[in-house]
Amino acid sequence: MKSISVVVPVYNEEGNVEELHREIKQVCEENQYEYEIIFINDGSSDQTGKICRTLSPLKYIEFRKNFGQTAAMDAGIKAAKHEYIVTMDGDCQNDPADIPMMIEYLEENNLDVVSGWRKNRKDTFMKRFVSRGANFLRHLLVHDGIHDSGCSLKVYRRECFKGVTLYGEQHRFIPAILKIKGFTVGEVVVHHRARTAGITKYNWSRTIKGFVDMISVWFWNKYAARPMHLMGGLGILSGLIGFGCGIWSIVLFCLGYKMSDNMIPPILTVFFIIIGILMFVFGLMSEILMKTYYGVHVDTPYTIKEVVDNH
Repeated sequence: MKSISVVVPVYNEEGNVEELHREIKQVCEENQYEYEIIFINDGSSDQTGKICRTLSPLKYIEFRKNFGQTAAMDAGIKAAKHEYIVTMDGDCQNDPADIPMMIEYLEENNLDVVSGWRKNRKDTFMKRFVSRGANFLRHLLVHDGIHDSGCSLKVYRRECFKGVTLYGEQHRFIPAILKIKGFTVGEVVVHHRARTAGITKYNWSRTIKGFVDMISVWFWNKYAARPMHLMGGLGILSGLIGFGCGIWSIVLFCLGYKMSDNMIPPILTVFFIIIGILMFVFGLMSEILMKTYYGVHVDTPYTIKEVVDNH
């Protein structure tokens, strides 16, 4: 018997949570899974929380305020107790009927993560356009090998999240983060349904935050264990530019130019040499910080108000 934990962050989804819970429960019972359903209320201001409290079986987690989808997903993952962890959106656009197929694909290919690919999306043109732009940038910076990192419908082995804390908008980049740690990642095409209730929570602010987190994941992938390689490289480059500006200053001086006539070369020489030294110092400090990071506990960026377990 397979055991799964279905983790669903919800925010102002009063029109969707009851139907989504019914669909998840139906799929789990039809496939004879040992299962738990976890809804995380991310500070909803409508009747989402009230409706969730009436659903059973359900492990209901309520945040004190809106901390964001990534924080809600992290809280749900940490509360999960079964062999497989399934994550999905609370807007009913992900189809729970895809879960058995994804688990089967994961087991047949001996993978750690299977990500859904919304090949035929039922979103607005603008949302699809922004998503494709974000996926293009992600492909350039973060090579996680999947087409649709923004799809929340994913299946993970439980051990993937040992020692992992998510923050910012990093739920989009979980496969990339896990791939950095050596886990194997696959992808399958899943159904995507049009939203029938509620309104989308995506906006330009979340897009910008997601791009910033993409840079963070890129840095983590390339230089987290060796930040001196990046900072030191920039320091050497800056020092070479400063050295070139110094040669330029000497040549002008030898040609009879007075420093007072052209102060740009000596100013640039001092500027780039100082920048180069600072880069080396920042590199050394980053090395110390990373060693400290790996040696201490990382606190969670959210607080939970209440946990209700309806059997």
